[in-house]
Amino acid sequence: MSALKTSKSSYMKFETRIKDPNPHKSILLVIDMQNYFSSIAGPIIPSITKTISLCRHASIPVIFTRHSHNPSIQSNNMLAEWWNNDLVIDGTPEAEIMPEMGRRDGEMVVEKDTYSAFRGTRLEERLREMGVEEVIVTGVMTNLCCETTAREAFVRGFRVFFSTDATATSSEELHEATLKNIAYGFAYLVDCNRLCKCLSI
Repeated sequence: MSALKTSKSSYMKFETRIKDPNPHKSILLVIDMQNYFSSIAGPIIPSITKTISLCRHASIPVIFTRHSHNPSIQSNNMLAEWWNNDLVIDGTPEAEIMPEMGRRDGEMVVEKDTYSAFRGTRLEERLREMGVEEVIVTGVMTNLCCETTAREAFVRGFRVFFSTDATATSSEELHEATLKNIAYGFAYLVDCNRLCKCLSI
């Protein structure tokens, strides 16, 4: 499901707070753009690669996350239970970041095995060390890893910006539900056009 097809009117009434990210205090999080999720992520590749390009041009650091599980390590059993062991297995081609993302040498990859990019990853500590105050969230899946990470960032004291056209999930209904919830209580919504304007590109 592509976020590009989302009707803005579905969440507009909840978007009562408008703000632009500060490029000097922000990072871009690219959540789980991996081969495993290619059918869901495929439609947003143009938007997400444009967002990455905009942020790089504005000297905003780009951080990728990679979701995977090591079968030899017993961890986070609830995901295995919930998804009937249909998991992204570490070391397989499906676990690798999509080549279309064009990740550069030196760009951080946060390894995770659950929905949140903050749980057990030291991401918060790394962001504090970098002087980061704001996070821009993109990637998949809108209602799972993206939403959980955005909520966690908010409660940890980061200002959150959530992309409407560079996030995607398995259905339009789920995508729009997250945008409504996020806009109501956790994050400012952005898209490529808004980022292009506010970053003066």
